[in-house]
Amino acid sequence: MSKSVANLVFNTFINDSRVLKESISLSNAGYKVEVIAHLDKDLPETEETTGFIIKRFSYLDRKITTNKFFKLNAYFKYIKKSVNYCKTFDILHCNDLNTLPIAFIIKKFYNKQIKVVYDAHEYEINAIAEQSKRNIKINYYIEKFLIQYADRIITVSNSIADAYVELYGISKPALVLNTPAFKEIFKKNIFRDTFDISNDNTIFLYQGALLKGRGVEILLDTFNNLSDTKAVIIFMGYGELEETIKQSSKRHSNIYFHEAVDSSILLDYTSSADFGISTIEDSCLSYRYSLPNKIFEYLMAKIPIIVSNLPEMKNFVQKNAVGIVVKENSPQGLQFAIKEALLLDQEEIMTQIEKVKKTYNWEEQERILLNLYSSL
Repeated sequence: MSKSVANLVFNTFINDSRVLKESISLSNAGYKVEVIAHLDKDLPETEETTGFIIKRFSYLDRKITTNKFFKLNAYFKYIKKSVNYCKTFDILHCNDLNTLPIAFIIKKFYNKQIKVVYDAHEYEINAIAEQSKRNIKINYYIEKFLIQYADRIITVSNSIADAYVELYGISKPALVLNTPAFKEIFKKNIFRDTFDISNDNTIFLYQGALLKGRGVEILLDTFNNLSDTKAVIIFMGYGELEETIKQSSKRHSNIYFHEAVDSSILLDYTSSADFGISTIEDSCLSYRYSLPNKIFEYLMAKIPIIVSNLPEMKNFVQKNAVGIVVKENSPQGLQFAIKEALLLDQEEIMTQIEKVKKTYNWEEQERILLNLYSSL
């Protein structure tokens, strides 16, 4: 009989590409997978897709859940419903720290034989900017207590894995990187056709969450004052800074906004750019240690990258010779990096990108995930 896996997320499971890929991989390997998510908007309570089931519970009323007390109450409802539903599964796959209490309760009080995989998508105890030391310490003690109930641990960058070893005295977690599935992409011209951008212009692309801390505002400042009028930037995604970008695009002819597109066609759009930009700000340890999925998406679409001068991103780009590392995360630093990027040997860098694609893809990461599950 195939083993059952409850893949727990503290979201609606609409745009969670990592959990989707993991669920498909486990399902294809013979596991009976259910994603446990939050019921919201007009989503179905039960949904079957790509070989696994999505089960959504309603625990949050956005009309009344506005203060900390109501949010905490909603979180306890989420835990209670998830515990009751998941306690008979063979394996719990806990995504992020906020799902790990469910595993503790089930393993401690209901099913001591259940196996727990803890999948930390961030440096969990310091995952947001301007987080108080008190909050970080509380998260640390919570994670330190709960992590002992995990049979296997997964993280998304080597720096985070090393930090977990030092923090909790555990064996080094497995690395399952946020890479896309391997795909041969042929360069498109969607952006040039959509925005009537000349072939003389060089297109720089930022794709992903349009949020504070992701370098969006610095990029706007950079292109607002860029001396090279041939360089243009396209922001593709959604988030709190979307309106700011739209307003800036009205004032500056070298700034464009494009709404987010479905993951099934994303890389066709990505390939329409000349360079991809990933400039995370060093505002918390999770950002400092990050190795964003957009880096791998850019490379899968065969475009060189410009990244922040942060440990994981810098090491990856320099080791694989696939782009430029910004010396400082400022408009001046980015302007210099853009000039450097324009001088790159395109033939040489494309050869490197082709090599990297064959190593950093979901098929390779899937092997790590399935080997980890086999060892449970």
